[in-house]
Amino acid sequence: MTETIAAIATGNHISAIGIIRISGNNALTAADNLFRSASGIKLKDAENRRMYYGEIVGQGDGSSVLSGQGDGSSVLYVEQTVEQPPLCPKTEEPSPCPKLIDLCLCTVSRAPDSYTGEDTVEFHCHGSPVVLAEILLALFSHGVRQALPGEFTKRAFLNGRMDLTQAEAVIDLIESETPSAAYNAAGQLRGVISTKMDTIYNQLVDIMAHFHVVIDYPDEDIDEFRLSNYLSILNEIKNELHKMLDTHERSNVLRNGIPTAIIGRPNTGKSSLLNALLGYDRAIVTDIAGTTRDTIEEKVLIGKVLLRLIDTAGLRKTDDRIEKLGVERTNAAISGAGLVILVLDGSEPLKTEDYDALRSIPPDIPKIAVVNKSDLPAALKSGELKKLGVEFCSLSALSGEGLDSLVAKIQELFPEFNTVPSGELITNVRQVDAITRAGESIRLVINALKDDITPDAVLTDLEATLAAIGEVTGKTMREDVISRIFERFCVGK
Repeated sequence: MTETIAAIATGNHISAIGIIRISGNNALTAADNLFRSASGIKLKDAENRRMYYGEIVGQGDGSSVLSGQGDGSSVLYVEQTVEQPPLCPKTEEPSPCPKLIDLCLCTVSRAPDSYTGEDTVEFHCHGSPVVLAEILLALFSHGVRQALPGEFTKRAFLNGRMDLTQAEAVIDLIESETPSAAYNAAGQLRGVISTKMDTIYNQLVDIMAHFHVVIDYPDEDIDEFRLSNYLSILNEIKNELHKMLDTHERSNVLRNGIPTAIIGRPNTGKSSLLNALLGYDRAIVTDIAGTTRDTIEEKVLIGKVLLRLIDTAGLRKTDDRIEKLGVERTNAAISGAGLVILVLDGSEPLKTEDYDALRSIPPDIPKIAVVNKSDLPAALKSGELKKLGVEFCSLSALSGEGLDSLVAKIQELFPEFNTVPSGELITNVRQVDAITRAGESIRLVINALKDDITPDAVLTDLEATLAAIGEVTGKTMREDVISRIFERFCVGK
């Protein structure tokens, strides 16, 4: 990590402010070659975490090119297409003639008390992608290179500024789509999971240390090693790991949304309801039955509950091959749903297809009946609806009147979303896999104790537990796995 890196940290779009981040041994020197503070102070003499106003100068030859990564990330690389600097008009020499690029603010954070643990400089500039690209190009001419995706956070991890759970929380925080997901990621960034893992790790290390010191120093006056003395601690660890795994299902819903199938017979207003909840026309709406042939998915935040809405084809018997496929996909969406919204046409009496749609919903899946078209004369009475045995509300998907009642019903069905997580939810499959292996190993240790197996044999499983726990925080982790983790980050973070 001897190279100095730089990247645009605020994305490839026009904004009021654009930030360029520089990190590495040569960060201060490289930045000093570009930045001219209004006070005349050099950055190598600047105070930590203090903003300085000044100007940035560079070649100004317009040779920077923005090139996309092709992975959907918000930041683009900057490439240099002209190697030779232009002639300076004053000297006619082939040497760079400094030109003003921008007026900006600059701040310095020195190692080890910076985000990366290295000397770090940030330029807070005007948010033109072209301006930011020119500044990056000027930095490259002073030996700085383009940062890779996640390289700043990877350096923070490798320099001990954060562990792996905290590093993964950074990208979770960036990708948060709900307040609850953001709160959970912030808690993990603060170290909630790290603290739990470190406690378990240290308890296991103490057990291992006791065993080895008895073996290595038999003549010393050391308490006899008996694994049975640690049984209560091992059971506590097993229970704690189990509790942590139980949080993953909720975190998965928190991040990805509750799969919500909007079903009903044709022309009840399913697509209109989807559009009304989204706030824009996502699905095509016509009065022709069977317009929707395939499922459409979109996410929407309903109060504090994130839903992954699935607009489905109308449920009815049909000889149309394409419509049959749509009905099959509707049934698949119902079976995999965490919530089903049954849309009824309130301007017509209940039909056989309405009852068939209701019967298609498994009894263990939460459901709400939406009586649509409340702007038309009502043909469905509340007494008839109560016989369905399902929560219901009336609204008009066309006008939006009554949507609040549906929002309230959804929030009542999922009260756990009103509880703000503080970082205790396990959010990714890598962590789940490591904790699962740790739990299985600790179970084998406890079973072996009950079978009076010798301590040296039991400690093999204890070592496996220790290794798996270490993987969660990054104490024990292969380099290729670490690289894969940071590849999902955006450039500049």
